[in-house]
Amino acid sequence: MDVPMMVIDPSGGPSLDAPTIGATNWAGGLSAVEHLLSLGHRRIGLVAGTHMLLCSRARLDGYRAGLEAAGIPIEDELIKEGDFYHESGFSAGNALLSLPDPPTAIFASSDQMAFGVYEAVRQRGMRVPDDVSVVGFDDLSEARWLSPPLTTVRQPLAEMGVLAARTVLRLASGDELESPRVELATALMVRESTCPPLT
Repeated sequence: MDVPMMVIDPSGGPSLDAPTIGATNWAGGLSAVEHLLSLGHRRIGLVAGTHMLLCSRARLDGYRAGLEAAGIPIEDELIKEGDFYHESGFSAGNALLSLPDPPTAIFASSDQMAFGVYEAVRQRGMRVPDDVSVVGFDDLSEARWLSPPLTTVRQPLAEMGVLAARTVLRLASGDELESPRVELATALMVRESTCPPLT
């Protein structure tokens, strides 16, 4: 139909026949793990997003890269798959905390799944971050209002929307794009849900 189009946060591979804009998901996953490692955590669980999404796989790869760089083996039992919503974070959090040797920290690939992990921790009579540190991904507005406020990887959602709108206007004007694929930087927002492990 010859209508200018821009895809935000594509779910598939880079073969789309349209310009795309996303976030540095791999770097965001890496920064979350590096933060937990810097606090002294060595047993770090992951609540991953669905493997069907490109962003989920990138965050998982960032998690793995952080552990590998620190010389820590990847343990499959510490990786649980969710769907980016509260319920799957709750289920995955319970599964991780039920392990004979549970993690001292959990990186959830979305803030909503981190909210579910919080509830799994609470229902066990445990506390964040005293018993388990938690990191999310997105920096939703609710993240700073949790108790304790959530350490999370900020995804520049508003900036992505603005740039996408500007790009569509450029395409409508017949302008050439410098690159068909743009990624905006993520940033770790350190709050009160992470601390050194007590043991």
